[in-house]
Amino acid sequence: MKDLSITTIQADLHWEDKEQNLKMFEKHIESIQESTDLIILPEMFSTGFSMRADDLAENMDGNTVQWMKNIASRRNTAITGSIIIKDDGHYFNRLIWAEPNGIVKHYDKRHLFGMGDENKFYSAGQSKLIVEYLGWKINLNICYDLRFPVWLRNSKVDPFDVLVFVANWPEKRIEHWDTLLKARAIENQCYVVGVNRTGMDGNSIHHVGNTSVIHPFGNILNSSTDVEHNTIILSKHELELNRRQFPFLRDAD
Repeated sequence: MKDLSITTIQADLHWEDKEQNLKMFEKHIESIQESTDLIILPEMFSTGFSMRADDLAENMDGNTVQWMKNIASRRNTAITGSIIIKDDGHYFNRLIWAEPNGIVKHYDKRHLFGMGDENKFYSAGQSKLIVEYLGWKINLNICYDLRFPVWLRNSKVDPFDVLVFVANWPEKRIEHWDTLLKARAIENQCYVVGVNRTGMDGNSIHHVGNTSVIHPFGNILNSSTDVEHNTIILSKHELELNRRQFPFLRDAD
């Protein structure tokens, strides 16, 4: 397992405008100068957190998934973020994972945000997605999942090294976001990456980003409200050292 270079991109999304959002994110991606292994975009990055699933949904052969596959191939990097998908007559808030070799995997959001009526328009997923990429095991999640530690528990059966959360997390609960990201890192002895959006959405809900990368010991390696994209290296040595010096996971239930 070598060190893992990740690039987070937070942005003010164009409300329910897929074409403009893809153009915007393409500009961000093309401006990345550093070598990166993984690009992470926010939740529903092509539309914003919209409940108009019937109008905005695509299928797995649709334009946005193809765009992600093309980015992965052209930049020789994995890319992930969630979009609105229609599959077998159901709508999902689906995280897409695309690798440069053409492999595509997905995770359907398990915990739907009832306060925002997400459960009325989308179906909940039932399965976790832990991908193995460049020797790292990465557990992929969406926004509200962050509040449910049992779902996210690092275990001997399904161990992981990185927890990723793509989100549209509002400003008025941003302290919860900051605190829960740190808690998930400490209790699971893993890196945690939370990628949030910025700006006002179509429901007049404001977002301030606070996209963050957290060390397994709970230290904030990077957090930003204004920098739109940032590349940071996750250290294999730091991960292994933390687990060796503080072997808490071996005593877990």
